Amino acid sequence: MIAWVERVWYGGSRWKFLLWPLSWLYLLVVAIRKTLFAVIKSSASEAGSASIRPPIIVVGNLTVGGAGKTPLVVALVEHFQRRGLRPGVVSRGYGGVSESYPVLVERNPDPGVTGDEPALIYMRTGCPVVVAPKRAQALQTLLDMYDCDVVISDDGLQHLALPRDMEVVVVDAQRGWGNGLCLPAGPLREPVRRLQSVDLVVSNGLHAQVNADYTMQLRPGRWKKVSGDEERGVNYFAGYTAHAVAAIGNPGRFFATLADLDVASIQHAFPDHYSYAQKDIEFNDDLPVLMTEKDAVKCKSFNLENAWYLEVGAELNSAFYERVDARLNELRSHKKDG
Repeated sequence: MIAWVERVWYGGSRWKFLLWPLSWLYLLVVAIRKTLFAVIKSSASEAGSASIRPPIIVVGNLTVGGAGKTPLVVALVEHFQRRGLRPGVVSRGYGGVSESYPVLVERNPDPGVTGDEPALIYMRTGCPVVVAPKRAQALQTLLDMYDCDVVISDDGLQHLALPRDMEVVVVDAQRGWGNGLCLPAGPLREPVRRLQSVDLVVSNGLHAQVNADYTMQLRPGRWKKVSGDEERGVNYFAGYTAHAVAAIGNPGRFFATLADLDVASIQHAFPDHYSYAQKDIEFNDDLPVLMTEKDAVKCKSFNLENAWYLEVGAELNSAFYERVDARLNELRSHKKDG
């Protein structure tokens, strides 16, 4: 099924023409929803008045699936921490299930409860992370519990109830906008013209067909053992044959990175946010098992003997951070004037 969807959205399958009428229906529903929400919002108070709450940055995308939002969120959190600010993060927590919400991500988080991406963000940065299906609810809990200078929403571009002061859209340069159609005929959650109203567009990688304000490159760092504290250099597995496991939005990106590192990979792709069982990554041989950091947070409890994850970092031009900082300074200036 996944392969068929990929062909329709990113290939030349003619199924998209049959699905086109459903896309128009989807667009109609989206338009009605936005109109109704605008009416409701005009007579209701949002979570934290803009005059008293910290600035909110939404990092999202227009397409279904991964585009590189979480690495950018981590990069922004680390940037603000270096500046001496106190950032916080809110997230939907895809892949996690809890008996009650909101959920505060704490030490040794359970990705089955919090979701894999919130667990990763907390483990990488240590900043406060709150999860709830209703992000506005997560925001209110975050503001009640922590004195944050800035809040970042991991995804949530289409979550209309979440207030925001800045919108950053991430696009996967390898996939772009697919066939340019909205769901279900294409991968778009909203039409590409939505970009006209966002603040910044960041391309995850280089591609001539993606018109973005800034480019982000994911740079491989070190290999770290999934169950343990051992580390190896980025080229440690060069010349090896290894099992490559990925449950991310675009597994091909990870497999391509391994090829660039001269690793011959036996590829095992799973759906995004897949909840692993230990048998999924036991292959009855002595080959190493390599995975992404997002996969590793769900596999730490398995006590795997020879499994490693690749830590990556988002590299962006300093002009990107200067643009973000300028926007925050502008918001603070307006707050003081108000």
